[in-house]
Amino acid sequence: MNNNKIAIFGYNSMSFELVSQLNGKEKKLIILDADPVKIEQALQKELPAQLMDCRQDENLITLGIGSSVETIFCFLESDSENVFLTLSARVLDKKLKIISVVNQPESAEKLLAAGANKIIDPFEICSKKAYQLLTKPSITWLLDEAVFGRADLHMAEILIPKNSYLDRTLISELHLNELYNLFLIGVVDKELGEKLYFSLGEQDHVLDTGDILVVLGSSRDIKNFKKEIGVIE
Repeated sequence: MNNNKIAIFGYNSMSFELVSQLNGKEKKLIILDADPVKIEQALQKELPAQLMDCRQDENLITLGIGSSVETIFCFLESDSENVFLTLSARVLDKKLKIISVVNQPESAEKLLAAGANKIIDPFEICSKKAYQLLTKPSITWLLDEAVFGRADLHMAEILIPKNSYLDRTLISELHLNELYNLFLIGVVDKELGEKLYFSLGEQDHVLDTGDILVVLGSSRDIKNFKKEIGVIE
């Protein structure tokens, strides 16, 4: 059984971002929606889309759930629809990976009980990210998360190595946006502890070897910047 298909139920901004991120990764993608207007919108953007009523088990079986579909994303408009879809799909395939968005926090338990492997709660993700930014220098960009925002956007911690030209440089002299297409979130100054100090407007601060820059940008730009300042990976 060749399980290599990803089915995305519901066409909206979230599913559009997901397809943009997964396209070209040797996965067969399909967007399903019961609304012909949404399917037409997806097709106009040259996305793989098909009109389908996911409430019918025979349609799910024809799609390949239980045979060729390995993962489904439940991005339907209401939590009740996502719960019903999760229940139906789980009955058809015990090993299917099911990822569902939740619109109301109280629906998360219902989705997990219905058989979802993972819940995407935009509100929880935002609150956790804010907490991490305020309390921890170690920042992770959620991504399997990655359903939200640009596919190539990442946060990274960059340790200033020994003999780097950044040693004894002022933050205001970095010009990360102009030179490297990066945005400086803040700095962890080892001499002041482990707290992240936000850089608003690139305030002046003398950087030292061992300090950590927290930046936002694409993987390529982050890699290029690391190479420029002497980071060995």
